[in-house]
Amino acid sequence: MSMATASAAKHRPMTAEERKVIIASSAGTVFEWYDFYLAGSLAANIAAAFVPGTNDTAKFIFVLFGFAAGFAVRPFGALFFGRLGDLIGRKYTFLVTMTLMGLSTFVVGLLPSYETIGYAAPAAFILCRLTQGLALGGEYGGAATYVAEHSPAHRRGFYTSWIQTTATVGLFVSLLVILALRLNMTPETFAAWGWRVPFLVSILLLAVSIWIRLQLAESPAFQKMKAEGTGSKAPLTEAFGRWENAKIGIIALFGGTAGQAVVWYTGQFYALFFLTQTLKVDGTTANLLIAFSLLIGTPFFVFFGWLSDKIGRKPILLAGCLISAMSYFTLFEKLAVTVNPALYNATQNVKLQLTADKANCSNLFDPVGVRTFTLPCDVVRRTLANNSIHYELVDGAAGSELKATLNGTDVAVSDNTGAALVAAAQAAGYPKAGDATILKQPTVSGVLSDPRALTAMGILFILVIFVTMVYGPIAALLVELFPTRIRYTGMSLPYHLGNGWFGGFLPPTAFAIVASTGNIFAGLWYPIVVAMVTFVIGLLFLPETKDRDIYAND
Repeated sequence: MSMATASAAKHRPMTAEERKVIIASSAGTVFEWYDFYLAGSLAANIAAAFVPGTNDTAKFIFVLFGFAAGFAVRPFGALFFGRLGDLIGRKYTFLVTMTLMGLSTFVVGLLPSYETIGYAAPAAFILCRLTQGLALGGEYGGAATYVAEHSPAHRRGFYTSWIQTTATVGLFVSLLVILALRLNMTPETFAAWGWRVPFLVSILLLAVSIWIRLQLAESPAFQKMKAEGTGSKAPLTEAFGRWENAKIGIIALFGGTAGQAVVWYTGQFYALFFLTQTLKVDGTTANLLIAFSLLIGTPFFVFFGWLSDKIGRKPILLAGCLISAMSYFTLFEKLAVTVNPALYNATQNVKLQLTADKANCSNLFDPVGVRTFTLPCDVVRRTLANNSIHYELVDGAAGSELKATLNGTDVAVSDNTGAALVAAAQAAGYPKAGDATILKQPTVSGVLSDPRALTAMGILFILVIFVTMVYGPIAALLVELFPTRIRYTGMSLPYHLGNGWFGGFLPPTAFAIVASTGNIFAGLWYPIVVAMVTFVIGLLFLPETKDRDIYAND
């Protein structure tokens, strides 16, 4: 190809067929993310419907377990559907994953409550979450591979970046639907049955998505491979049983997707978790703040995808990891000062000290919410963490009972639940949920006219920019790392190990760190450490891929 011809191909406008591929693939993937993230956005309502009693801790654990279950199985979905995608084709595989996702989401909307069918209700919900996780494990790799294999060589970052917007757009759409319902229903109606509507709507989205994707043809790279008879007979064995390919997957995970995942989940899901669970902002206000930051920030996925075609995937991804790690503490502290200044001031001025025999204090790591904590030291610390109260744990004499002092004064902990400590801390300056000092603007106009809300949105927008830096180029990079014959399988596993495990377990892992250390900001150490590990490994071992010919590296 002459230089003039290559330049023309590089700068030509998007064709109608390429536009159709991007729109169809992206629309379907948006709907899948919408389905998947409803469970996180409606966690409190789901827990109220499917968990018996009034034990807030039990409900919180169920929420974490339900949230984590869908992420835990994503790598297995990546293996199963990735293999199918390399054997039978990209198009038909992600039609199957879409159908599974839509049906399981619809079923959640129909599930009877605990009061009706007992423990079968939470069990059925977890089963639906597992099915969603398996489906999502196969969806993303198929969509990203399909779009990349339709893209011109020098525009893969730009074309696949539209797929990268889908996770954020899906989250945004789920928040938008929930907000619309909340604003048009009484809280009682929404709690009774309104929360089910977003799940039931998914059946309509499923029908539209299937119709759109049925119009598509198989990817040209897969068709070429099939015509030449060069396809893999055993994609799993070839991708992960041979060191030359397995090594690429390991580098892609630790030098790419692990850091990308924690930055993504910190900037979007952990930010929402931090607002509602730690800073005690009401759900509607928090959703509005997140939704506006996503709306403003989403175009930057495309920008950084486009930029990666110019300067490379690697420098943008690693810069996003490094900048995020360096600024998280500052940004989250500023967020706390903005939306709940009384809480932040209390963390600085109210000194709560626990003294216990540390042999009677276990670690509080519980990523899937199945551990039962009975030791007074553990129960009290978890209670304090749930109420966003700082404490310092001091080692006491062997066999000594748990004791507490607040600003130097002894406080009773005889009930071993932490309730008395929480009441004392709140009397000393810690705010309660619903206090007037906490930012509350549950309307669009209120958020857009409140200086505090605008400041909070600005901070959240910066977090979203970090997300777009690491996520915009990642699809193109992963596609370019693997040959066509094992591409679907090869890219899907490191992506979903990174995003399903490193990213998906971020909220419960961060909570465990907070509960163990007594510092509401300490959970940020998890994404910071992972992002820095990715920065170092990526800098040393991750290759630049933007100029690779994905047809030639078979």
